[in-house]
Amino acid sequence: MSEKKAPSSSNIPFSEQFKRYNFELKHLLVIFVILISFLLIISFIQKVSLQSLLLKTQDWYQQDYAERLANLTATSLELLLEKSAYPKAEQGNRTEDMVEAFNIILSQQVLQAHVDEVAILVTIDGEPVIIRDGRLLYEHFLGNGQIEAASDSESIETIQRYRAIEQHLRLYEEIYTIREESIFHVFVPFVPTGEFAGAVYVKNTPDFSFITREIIANYDETALIFAALILFGLMAVFYISSYSVKERDEARELFFNQRENFLTEKIEHEKEALFTRRIYHAHHKAEKVMGFIKQDLRQSANGDSEDIRQRILKYANFVSRVIYDMKWYDPPLQTIRNQIFRTNLNEVVQFMVEHIFMRTSMAGQHPDFELDLDEKIPVVPINEFVVWEILEPLIQNSIDHSQAEALKIRIHTEYQEAENQILLTIEDNGIGLSDEMLMANEDKQKLLFLEHVSSRSLERNSGYGCYLAYQISRRCGWALDAENNPNGGCKMLLRIPA
Repeated sequence: MSEKKAPSSSNIPFSEQFKRYNFELKHLLVIFVILISFLLIISFIQKVSLQSLLLKTQDWYQQDYAERLANLTATSLELLLEKSAYPKAEQGNRTEDMVEAFNIILSQQVLQAHVDEVAILVTIDGEPVIIRDGRLLYEHFLGNGQIEAASDSESIETIQRYRAIEQHLRLYEEIYTIREESIFHVFVPFVPTGEFAGAVYVKNTPDFSFITREIIANYDETALIFAALILFGLMAVFYISSYSVKERDEARELFFNQRENFLTEKIEHEKEALFTRRIYHAHHKAEKVMGFIKQDLRQSANGDSEDIRQRILKYANFVSRVIYDMKWYDPPLQTIRNQIFRTNLNEVVQFMVEHIFMRTSMAGQHPDFELDLDEKIPVVPINEFVVWEILEPLIQNSIDHSQAEALKIRIHTEYQEAENQILLTIEDNGIGLSDEMLMANEDKQKLLFLEHVSSRSLERNSGYGCYLAYQISRRCGWALDAENNPNGGCKMLLRIPA
C-alpha cells in the first residue's frame, strides 16, 4: 500500500493558513486595544494640559486687555479735562462740545463686544457717586451742578466694590482688577489735575474661547489619524509575521524543554551533593562516638562499671539521633522541643568536654578547657542530644580554627534572671574570626552561619558545622551569635529563653 502523504503548506489554501494563526490575530487585537487605550489616555492628559495652558493664557490676556482698555479710557478723559481748563467766559460756547466729547469717550468703549459698562466713580461729601453720563461728568469737574447718587442694584454693587479698594487706589495710584468668574471689574485711578479724584470703572467680559475650541478640535483630528495609522501598522505586522509564527513557537517549545531538562538535572545534582555532604558531616560525628563505645566496651570486659554503662548508653542515644537526622534532616518540632524533655545544660557541657573532646587529641595535645557553670540555671525543654548537635560543632570550630599553640577554651553558663534567659558562651584564645565572617546579610544573618561558608577549603566537606548549629538553635527558639574578643579569639553566644 502506498503511504498517504501530508499536504505541503504550499498546497493548503490561504484561508486555511489564515485560520491557523487566529490566535496571533487575537494577540495583535489586544495590542491594538492597549495602544489605543494608551493613546486615549495620553491624548486626554495632553488635551487637559493644553486646555489648562490655553485657559491660563486666555485669563492673562483677558485681564491685560481689560486693564489696557480701562487705562486708555481713563487717560482720554484726563487729557480732555486738562485741555478744558479755559476761562469761564469761553465756557458757554464750548460746553455742549465738551459734553459730547465726554459722551463719545464713555459710549465708544461700550460699543465693543466685550465691554459691558464704563463709568467714573467720584467722592462727594465723603460718599462715592457713580457717573455714566458726559453732562454729569462735565458738571462735576467744570460746572456747579449737583449729582444725585444712583439707586439701582448694579450701581450699588459697583460702589461697594469701590469703597473696598478706595484707600488702596488713593495710596498706590495703580490699576486694581476684581475678577468674578469671567467678568473683570477694572478700577483705574482718575487723576485729571494731578490729584486723586476717583476712579474710571470698566466692566469687561472678554471671551476668546473660540481659539481654544479650534486648537482642541485640531488635536482630536490628529489623535484619530494617529490611531488609524497604528491600526494599519499592526495589520501590516500581522500579515508579515504570520508566516514565521509557527516555526518560532516550535523553536521556543524545544528551547523550553531543553532548559527544563537542564534545570531539573542541575537541581537533582545539587540536592545529591548537599545530601552527601550532610551525611558526611553526620557520619563523622557518629564515627567518633562509635570509637568511644568500642573503647569503653573493651574497658568494661574486666568488670561491670555503672559509669561506663551510662556513658555507653548516652553514646548510643547520640548515635541514634545522628542516624535519625541522616534519615530525616528536617525532623518534626516535637522531637526537638517538648515539655517532656528536662535537659540540664551544665551536665551536657560537662559530659561533652570530659567524654567527647577530652578523649580526642589535636596533634597529640588536649585543649585546656575551663568550665564556669552557673548552678542556678533552670532545665530547658530541649532534647539532650539536640543540644549536643548544637554545642559539638561550635566547640569543634574553636579547636579547628584557633591555630593556637596552647589552646584554651572557656565555656560559661549564666542565668540572667532580669531577662529570664540563660547565656551560654564558648570562647577561645585563637586568632578569632575575620571581619568578612562577621558581616551580616539583609536577613541579619552573619556570613559565618551560612551554608557552604568556611575559612577552610570546601573540598574537605566543611562549612556545615556552624550552619547546622545555627539552624537547629533557631528551631529550638534560641539565638546564636558570634563575635571576637578584644584580647583575641572568638566567642560564640547562645541566648536561651528560660
